[in-house]
Amino acid sequence: MQNESLLLMPGPVPMPERVRFAMARQAMNHRGAEFGQVVEETTTMLKEIFCTKNDLLTISGSGTAGMEAAISNFCQGKKIACLVNGKFGDRLYKVSQRYGDPVALTSDWGTPLPLEALENALEEGAEAVTLVHNETSAAILNPAEEVGRLAQKHGALFIMDGITSIGADEVYPDKWGVDVAITGSQKCLAAPAGLAAVSVSQKAWDAQCENPPFYLDLPAYKKSADKNQTPFTPAVPLYLALREACAIALEEGMEARIARHRKMADAVRTAVDVWGLSLFAQPDALHSYSNTATAICYPEGITDAAIRGKVKDLGIEVSGGQDHIKGKIFRIGTMGATGAPELLAVLAMVQGAFNAAGYSLKGDGVSAACEVLLA
Repeated sequence: MQNESLLLMPGPVPMPERVRFAMARQAMNHRGAEFGQVVEETTTMLKEIFCTKNDLLTISGSGTAGMEAAISNFCQGKKIACLVNGKFGDRLYKVSQRYGDPVALTSDWGTPLPLEALENALEEGAEAVTLVHNETSAAILNPAEEVGRLAQKHGALFIMDGITSIGADEVYPDKWGVDVAITGSQKCLAAPAGLAAVSVSQKAWDAQCENPPFYLDLPAYKKSADKNQTPFTPAVPLYLALREACAIALEEGMEARIARHRKMADAVRTAVDVWGLSLFAQPDALHSYSNTATAICYPEGITDAAIRGKVKDLGIEVSGGQDHIKGKIFRIGTMGATGAPELLAVLAMVQGAFNAAGYSLKGDGVSAACEVLLA
């Protein structure tokens, strides 16, 4: 057997066999009709997955490339209100510092966003708002619909990172007034890393800047996309994989796919509750727990090496905390093509690691999670 780790992380995630095999072919002419068909089919499927009628562009680059494309094409020189309650909200703020005049509207990681401060910033002239819809660093789902309502009320552009929600949870860019929505290939779609998909509204096009970065020039991508092409040499194998991943998602059906992700996340949260451990995120009526990642606090005296390290030694990888919460939490991903067998395996390993570390859990979380999955 191949020595492959099982990834139960908030991305990258295990890729279905069909996705991997889609890349295993001879090179093709990326200016030919065959690749044009790949672009056309992928774009059509991504629009359905995004739930949008807006333009849909695919960039050879990570989700961060999608973030920078959004800010650099539409927010240069603008006053930007950046909502931050985790690492990736902070990343959007840092990108915004390169191109515009941002203010960071922060709350502690995993806690509700300061929406009153956002309204104040909009009243004071903020021209754009950035939001991470699903903040996996803290495992909290932020209220995109409410943020979109505030942005629309004040005529501001709404830039939304949907990198870990699009394809796994309810996302409605057009309904919510999202002017630019972004996802990455290696997250909920379970394709390889290296592509970013970006939807762009007419409102955003009307606000486009005159001198965007050369490689991230979204008008150039739009001009090429109208001919089912890309402005620069694309990562052809990744496009082939993404097309197959999109097909798998739509074969499952988005309603069923979303329900699967929610059930898996509920199973993890149930296990955590039975174990007697604490979740890191602190949602309120507008915010909720993420359905693609769960952040779990380590109890006093338990180290990251004793749990996540031991689980990794046995061939399963979950994620740790980042930045100032490194070593304080671990995160279990429930996104992409993973299902009950993989999830129960990681929960069993985690439960065993706590027992091996001498920590007395309150109950059998694995059995409790199994009951959720069987319901």
